[in-house]
Amino acid sequence: MRKIRILHAADLHLDSPFEGLSAGKAAVRRSEQRELLGRLSALARTEQADLVLLSGDLLDSGRPYFETGEELIRALGWIGAPVFIAPGNHDFYSPQSPYARLKLPENVHVFKSGRIEALELPELGVRVYGAAFTENRSGPLLEGFRAERTEGVYNLLCLHGEVGVRESVYNPVTEAELAQSGLDYAAFGHIHKASGLKKAGNTWYAWPGCPEGRGFDETGEKTVYLVDLEGEACTLRPVSIAARRYELLNVDVTGTDPLLAIHTRLPDDTVRDVYRIVLTGEAETAPDLNRLYASLSELFFELQLRDETRLRRDVWDGAGEDTLRGLFLAKLRARYDKATDEAQRLRIEQAARWGLAALDNTEEVARHEDQ
Repeated sequence: MRKIRILHAADLHLDSPFEGLSAGKAAVRRSEQRELLGRLSALARTEQADLVLLSGDLLDSGRPYFETGEELIRALGWIGAPVFIAPGNHDFYSPQSPYARLKLPENVHVFKSGRIEALELPELGVRVYGAAFTENRSGPLLEGFRAERTEGVYNLLCLHGEVGVRESVYNPVTEAELAQSGLDYAAFGHIHKASGLKKAGNTWYAWPGCPEGRGFDETGEKTVYLVDLEGEACTLRPVSIAARRYELLNVDVTGTDPLLAIHTRLPDDTVRDVYRIVLTGEAETAPDLNRLYASLSELFFELQLRDETRLRRDVWDGAGEDTLRGLFLAKLRARYDKATDEAQRLRIEQAARWGLAALDNTEEVARHEDQ
């Protein structure tokens, strides 16, 4: 059988709200998400992909911006190669969905049924199976399925779903179903953390995760997959097309200046990325997060600072003084001494830190919330 190359991507979630960012930066991020489509198309052309499988949640909702629909038409048409879209739980197919309303290029096929169907590509020696979510949940779509086997023809699947979680309400798929499916490669979407190449029986399968993070639950490098099939052999290559990354950085500030500790840990180039820096360790006083933010914010697209330091035990030195501070500390110290485990003591120390910060008219800086 001839070698074929597949570009497999999923979970772009175009037009995500980015609620944790300011309105201006959220608009920037949505615009950058649209640019993912152009980079995906360029990758398909540069790597000479024979076909593209987009396994659901290409859109974050059924009401994309006008600009997103226009870019979808332009970028997918520019690919030239056949493109298959299997709508997922966020962009499920209905007569009112964007996939029904947009005039997509002729090289693009959208699966519209909740039942598995197949399209033949005889010029490639490929048969592509797929189905659509037709509402925001789906029962098992692959149950009892078996692909037709034809000499010299690859059987491929493009589908949104969750492998190995039988109780899932998002098209649960079992490895046993994949093993008996007669498929050569199954391209899944839905899970935002990349799987790497997997195998069940003679069926190769994978999900690439999201191609670009949208929050601190999607940190680090994100990718799409280039998959080569040649006979029974399969190889997979992850490729990053992301413009920005979300990163979490824990910095121990024990015995040092917090600003110096942060600079020591930071990579060289962070200006395009979104960072949450969490300060840990022991400190004499609560770090001044406002000062740190003013010194660091220009090094990032967006920065969030969190203080999880513990005050040194001498925080209790003022306990018992005839002042508001002393009375506050005395009450907390009494609770600290009665605490039955380390977790309780840490929580009480944290309360002391927050209380002292309030008395000193300082506050935690959180420039945007979790998404």
